[in-house]
Amino acid sequence: MLDAMSELDTQATATLRHYLASAFEALRWKLDGLGEHELRRPLVPTGTNLLGIAKHVALVSGEYFGEVFGRPSELGPVLDEEPNADMWATADEPAPYVLGLLATAAAEADACLAELPLDAPGFVPWWGPETGKVTLFTVTVHVLAELNRHTGQADIVRELVDGAAGLNARSSNLPGDEDGADAQWWAAYRARLEALAETFRNP
Repeated sequence: MLDAMSELDTQATATLRHYLASAFEALRWKLDGLGEHELRRPLVPTGTNLLGIAKHVALVSGEYFGEVFGRPSELGPVLDEEPNADMWATADEPAPYVLGLLATAAAEADACLAELPLDAPGFVPWWGPETGKVTLFTVTVHVLAELNRHTGQADIVRELVDGAAGLNARSSNLPGDEDGADAQWWAAYRARLEALAETFRNP
């Protein structure tokens, strides 16, 4: 029974490491090929921008896989000197620097999972004295959820910047040329959805 549990833990850890690495990779890909201006443009009313998303994810991940488990981290804490300070990059934080933070966060998260068991205890001080008592498994699932949420935001923001969209560098997971989905097809598709939405407009 113990051997079976050990094997299950090993498989679970490998699965979590795989999905975490894939999510970090997808987020990095959303920033590929863009200059500082495009990466910093706030394209929605809340100011969400690609470089800010990457910075936020890196710093938050660093706290969860570092401070929470008493592990050293090369990443600084999430700043709280002003609201949303971690959601944008300052003039002194160029894209290569922020991408470096993201790469460091990914490496530190993977190392934490490689070196600690999933039931390793941790404490999240910003969750409160009781709720903050966690395991590595709980934290990893939480960070995965947060990382994928922010990658979804980046997906939309990147499409607003230059029309690029897709799951990752290897697979768009969208209809493509082989399906006849060229620019004309997408324009017609969007028009069709717009026309359908109009039928539900309140008078």
